[in-house]
Amino acid sequence: MMIKQEDNSKYDWAYYVLGLVFGILTAAIISGSFLWSVLGGIIGFIFGAVFLNGIVKGREY
Repeated sequence: MMIKQEDNSKYDWAYYVLGLVFGILTAAIISGSFLWSVLGGIIGFIFGAVFLNGIVKGREY
């Protein structure tokens, strides 16, 4: 009997997209400026990458 192992790496893009979208939304709500929204999106994208590579990858299922 073989155990099927799931490949979760195909959903890695979701962390980047969520970080980007919520970074933009947070910056837009707080500042209301387009430039700060872009910066918030970049920071959210970075936090998404850190979360994915630091927390999710090292997790034991």
